[in-house]
Amino acid sequence: MRTNISIDISLSHANTIGNQHGFTDDEIKELNTKISQYHKVLLQERAEKKYGFFELYKDRATREKIRKVSSEFLNRGVENLVILGIGGSALGITALNTALNAPYYNLLSKEERKGYPRLFVMDNIDPVTFKRMMKLCPPEKTLYNAISKSGETAETMCQLLIVLKELEDTIGKEKIKEHLVITTSPRGENAPKSLLHPVADKYEITQFEIPLNVGGRFSVFSPVGLFPSAMLGFDNDTLADGCAEMDILCSKESFEENPAYQFAGIHYVLDKNKGKKISVMMPYSDRLKDIADWYCQLWAESLGKKDDIYGNEIFNGQTPVKALGATDQHSQIQLYREGPNDKIINLISVENHNETLPVPEILTEISELEYIHGQSMNELLYAEFQGTKDALTLSQRPVIQIKMKEISEFTVAQLLYMLEVATAMAGKLYAVNAFNQPGVEEGKKIARKLMLEMKQKKNLE
Repeated sequence: MRTNISIDISLSHANTIGNQHGFTDDEIKELNTKISQYHKVLLQERAEKKYGFFELYKDRATREKIRKVSSEFLNRGVENLVILGIGGSALGITALNTALNAPYYNLLSKEERKGYPRLFVMDNIDPVTFKRMMKLCPPEKTLYNAISKSGETAETMCQLLIVLKELEDTIGKEKIKEHLVITTSPRGENAPKSLLHPVADKYEITQFEIPLNVGGRFSVFSPVGLFPSAMLGFDNDTLADGCAEMDILCSKESFEENPAYQFAGIHYVLDKNKGKKISVMMPYSDRLKDIADWYCQLWAESLGKKDDIYGNEIFNGQTPVKALGATDQHSQIQLYREGPNDKIINLISVENHNETLPVPEILTEISELEYIHGQSMNELLYAEFQGTKDALTLSQRPVIQIKMKEISEFTVAQLLYMLEVATAMAGKLYAVNAFNQPGVEEGKKIARKLMLEMKQKKNLE
């Protein structure tokens, strides 16, 4: 088995940081009983196809369609790929791009990008940003991917209307299908209609389907993430292999053998029993910083619920926070070490960065720099990581360490899949529905009502 990711929870144990802040063996024994019970429930719900994210990596037919369609667009010389989407429609591909592409990817020449397009993820509706993107990406050289499961996402549809008008004016209606791809819910008698279906019909646009049992924040291994991934030259089969390997581990009932259950279980125990209400995700690699952002949506939107599954008001949820090592040692760590002890700090370390940068032995007359001379930037980053981990332990702050051997399609897929399964188990432990988002829906309704009121006021003026 090529499992290149492991998890170390020992720095959150009471033997390391004391009973007040760390979990005890008795608490783990009780947790094991709950996890064993909920493991069986998850297996049953998975068999019933209640939650589709578990099985996405097995869909070879969709990957083949994506390969074929992406090849056709790439052969046309597309220079820009623009994602029209927000939340789960944007965070997954952003995380993959940052992790798997070279830093400053969009600044590379087409040859340096090996012919693959620049990526612009329009995950907001700031008019200044969107207008600048339109100037940087001439429609005739750009492929737009509109992503919304229902087609009712106001932000995405606003973006799409602007893009469609620009396409009609510049290249004509007949050629829009060469510059737009739609990712939305499937068609069918039992499937809810998407507002993107009539758009696809009108312009004869290629459509990819998001399975009905897959929510946005769990959709990175659906066409939501995989079509842009293919357009950027990533190996979707290797992503699937990474998911498959992690699925083997995450299908184990034993807490000790299942990294997803360890992650979920320790967060649950330390939240409920030790008051750890904040979960910090802090990778020690720039390439993983957007995975921390992706994690924040996954953990917050899944577990932040007013009611439990029995209808009781519980106002549940840890607050996820993204950080970056070593950058945030100079901003957030002061608070984490000496502020309220209400956090779990999840550190992600990378053994092999695939690049080594030596520090030249100059300015040797400055004796205070002796510790850097003859070393490498890699060694300094490792020392900073180790120093932060040890300092947090000295302050009795619980730490979970996620260890990655390298950053690749295989390992990144393992990490994302593990966190998805952890979230599903955490939902069971907290007795909340980890797959809905009623708090988000209410805000959308209010926004739509306000837009209609503003339009009516304009019409009267």
